[in-house]
Amino acid sequence: MANHPLDSLSAEEFRRTTAALRAGGQLTPTRRFASITLDEPAKATVLAWRAGDLIERRSLSVLWDRADNKTYEAVVALADSGDSVFSFDHIPGVTPNFTVDEWHDCEVALKKDPTVVAALAERGVTDLDLVLIDVWTYGHAVMPERWRDRRLGWADVWVRSSPTGNPYANPLSGLKFIVDMNTMELLDIDRAPVVDPAPVMGEYEPDLVPGQTLRTDIKPLHITQPDGPSFEIDGNVIRWQNWSFRLAFNYREGPVIHQVTYDDHGAVRDIAYRMSFAEMIVPYRDSSFDHYRRTAYDIGEWGLGYMTTSLELGCDCLGEIRYVDATLTDSLGEPFDIKNAICLHEEDNAVLWKHIDSINGRAEVRRQRRMVVSVHATVANYEYLVYWRFYQDGNIECEVRATGIMVTTPYAEDDPAPRTGTVVDQRTYAPFHQHFLVARLDLDVDGRTNTVLEIDSQAEPIGPDNPHGLALTTKATPIASESESARDFKWETQRGWKVINPEKLNGLGTPVSYKLVPGAAFPVMMDPSSPQYLRAPVMGHTLWVTRQHDDEKWPAGTYPTQSATDDGLTRWIADDEPLLSTDLVLWYVFGIHHITRPEEWPIMAVDAVSFWLKPFGFFDRNPSLDVPPQPGHGRAVVEGAPEHATGHGTAGDGPSCH
Repeated sequence: MANHPLDSLSAEEFRRTTAALRAGGQLTPTRRFASITLDEPAKATVLAWRAGDLIERRSLSVLWDRADNKTYEAVVALADSGDSVFSFDHIPGVTPNFTVDEWHDCEVALKKDPTVVAALAERGVTDLDLVLIDVWTYGHAVMPERWRDRRLGWADVWVRSSPTGNPYANPLSGLKFIVDMNTMELLDIDRAPVVDPAPVMGEYEPDLVPGQTLRTDIKPLHITQPDGPSFEIDGNVIRWQNWSFRLAFNYREGPVIHQVTYDDHGAVRDIAYRMSFAEMIVPYRDSSFDHYRRTAYDIGEWGLGYMTTSLELGCDCLGEIRYVDATLTDSLGEPFDIKNAICLHEEDNAVLWKHIDSINGRAEVRRQRRMVVSVHATVANYEYLVYWRFYQDGNIECEVRATGIMVTTPYAEDDPAPRTGTVVDQRTYAPFHQHFLVARLDLDVDGRTNTVLEIDSQAEPIGPDNPHGLALTTKATPIASESESARDFKWETQRGWKVINPEKLNGLGTPVSYKLVPGAAFPVMMDPSSPQYLRAPVMGHTLWVTRQHDDEKWPAGTYPTQSATDDGLTRWIADDEPLLSTDLVLWYVFGIHHITRPEEWPIMAVDAVSFWLKPFGFFDRNPSLDVPPQPGHGRAVVEGAPEHATGHGTAGDGPSCH
């Protein structure tokens, strides 16, 4: 049973939702669930709630009918006195997210289709066990016009070199299957001139890589905490080193971090109400036949939660680990568990702070720890590894690592390599593309009366007060209303953004604040009139600021699948609400401008990007002064020294680090 209004739905609540809709006659045989999730209570309701208060639980389901392609939103009230359908509304003109069930069902159906079998045979492919059919969603502008009223998918075809070979090593270029996802009917085969397969080495498993031998000079590395971890888990609340936050999980965002606070010497202070990823847009910047359709909305069209995979100790997470399972539902509304979906652990992160007094030789040094919340999501050929990290000095870091397998395409023997990609193997290129991640940051810095200041550094001109031209100052510009909400990173002024609370002053007399320190920001490099830009103008700026509204969660719209224009941020800011001393949401856009490399083939080592939230006058001084020195440990070998000069030990041995 839920202990808090923000607790994620349980397996029992998922089943009760399905049962209520079936009992009410809304769950007909042709209707399927695109999703079921908590109908999250209003922020004001949650903040007013106290332990012992009644918890009103509602679920929100999105269904579509495979018979007429209509979409419905259903809210079910989950009550001890009996569950009931609170509302059931038809939502015209939209297409819900695709489901994992459909992804698998499409491959099975197409492999049974005689037309597909014949088309593959024409290309010399007869062993269908080696074939991967990978279905993608459409944007409205690139859909065949005669099928724009359908739930439409298009499918790539890939062929493994062996039963355990890389599924994405060998594309069948120039062949796309167009599918009605409601009936799994093959509508058409879109063809381009055949390019002969290229002789690539696309394998990464050691026994499949020709001549591969593994390194033998890696000694064991053990990370142990014999007394257990320093964090505590109380239901869905995590407490660590003055930090406290609440953890939730849903099909679309994956992990959601709520109600982040810091215990500042007995005063529990708010920092953030809700932090998550709201969208991930991946446009491929190649207009060729094989790639012009290829723009993924991995969160809105598929769901980061649905793509989350189970983590394994020693491989995905290292150390003293605590795992959290996640429960979601399939397209029939049946719950299933993702074991070890979220990893919680501490990490050593080198030195926190240090100084040696050069006069008396006294040294003080502190090791740095961080608390990590991580999930891994496999989205077809890519893996996204997400890390939210909390630090002892009040910093919060959000890092995303991309790995997996690049999409590649062969080109003809006599043709030049395409300019829209990098040659990564024989007659094979990987197209350039971009990964735009949108973090939704509902910050409450010491309360809800916040203002965002844009901070630019600037050099003062030489003059009487600056004769040497050394003066550097900062300029703070308030973002006053939503008409000013779209902001861009500016390298030449090292621009950043501070969220201040003008009603709360620190001990130095200035407003408390947290600073968004940008990282991995890049321009969209896309014509604003292009169809893909019109679907998601959020890509066009580094930061957006909006007034907080409970129903504004999806910056490219609630239903981006098959969308033509934006139904998110640009609509929200049209009323130009004021943004001074109020409840705000920041939408930070970052990611990977992926100019592909040969070293990323046949599998990518992780490409890591991040941004930071740093206290800036939130505390009166360094809040990590109270971190205790760590007992000396480790092993040091002095070149040419006698044997007794070699030191070793574990925590607790030897002098402390001060």
